[in-house]
Amino acid sequence: MPHDDDAGYKLLFSAPEVVRDLVLGFIPDDWLHGLDYTTLEKVPASYVADDLRQRRDDVVWRVRTGEDWLYLYILIEFQSTVDPFMAVRMLVYVGLLYQDLIRREEVKPGRPLPPVLPIVLYNGDPA
Repeated sequence: MPHDDDAGYKLLFSAPEVVRDLVLGFIPDDWLHGLDYTTLEKVPASYVADDLRQRRDDVVWRVRTGEDWLYLYILIEFQSTVDPFMAVRMLVYVGLLYQDLIRREEVKPGRPLPPVLPIVLYNGDPA
């Protein structure tokens, strides 16, 4: 069920500057500083699974890393408790993103799937 703040957070994370600052400010990996954040592009985040269920809650960006794209999957969680299986949920969401990229023929034959950096923003109660 959507939370009242969903729209506000999605609007906030629809600004490329905010996404860049989130990645650079909170993820301590030096290689992220080498990405070309001027190439940030928001991509569709509405997926239909094989069982025809829809998923359209999150924010997905891509950014150039050399000649390839890196996808930043931003999941904004509004749960009041910690989900011990969040890693499994993210795996499903990333799989839906890959299925969509394949359906739209964004993955070229003979090329590997693009890397995805899942980012979970949890604003519920502390564990």
